[in-house]
Amino acid sequence: MKLRHNKKRNTAFVYEALIREATVATLRGDAPKRNKIVQIIKKHFKNGSVLKKDLDCYRSLYDGQNLEPSISEKIIKEAKIAQRLIDPHGLFKQQSALIADVNKEVSPSVFGNFVPNYKTLATISQIFSGRLSPKRSVVLENQLIANMSKETKKPQQQGVDEVVLKAFVSKFNDKYLGDLIEEQKQLLSHYISSFADNSVELKMYLNEEIARLKGDIAKAKESPEIKEDKEMREKADKIVAKLDGFANQNINESVLLTVMKTQKLVKEIYSNADSN
Repeated sequence: MKLRHNKKRNTAFVYEALIREATVATLRGDAPKRNKIVQIIKKHFKNGSVLKKDLDCYRSLYDGQNLEPSISEKIIKEAKIAQRLIDPHGLFKQQSALIADVNKEVSPSVFGNFVPNYKTLATISQIFSGRLSPKRSVVLENQLIANMSKETKKPQQQGVDEVVLKAFVSKFNDKYLGDLIEEQKQLLSHYISSFADNSVELKMYLNEEIARLKGDIAKAKESPEIKEDKEMREKADKIVAKLDGFANQNINESVLLTVMKTQKLVKEIYSNADSN
């Protein structure tokens, strides 16, 4: 008998549905709604929480894989053990609190959001349930192993698909910069998905990108054109100082825009240097 899947009790599905809802709110410029969703994610999926532990068990089985079948089999085994160590009553209670917050603070329609890997998440939920017959369990685990062994075409940023990224890029094109260069698109992709992990990935990426930009500006200052131009040197120093100041600031659209403008400036400096 096939088990009925309750997607509201599927921790990973609710998480992914919230991420997509927050992305749509971002694209529409609905900051209040986006902020509500971010707060719900931070509240219920903080490190050490029951829901975060449950989500980690799911994510070990559905995030980009391309693994050997033998490795996938071991990961499934360990994920099942880890998931069964979670207090089921505590998990049910926290799931109920999450469902209530989504209904009250956002909308019940969140649970109707399209999640591309829904079928995989439902399969994992059944495997974790411990209520399958031995035959059904083996069949589903083999399907999951096959899925985990598939080669991923390219890394995706925290569930952000190509359509979402194009829409967000288009918004920035119209509002600020014209056509975006590749470095700016990468930064935007990290920014869109930043609410998925409390901006951890974005902060790491931004630190590396700012260090690269500062290094490129320092090299540019040694060129004769800038070295002999006092005003240009002062402007370069101001840019570096502003980038340094972002270390103590929350990452917002203003910070993002400054970094993106710097990316374009650096690209133009080195493009002009190459052409000359």
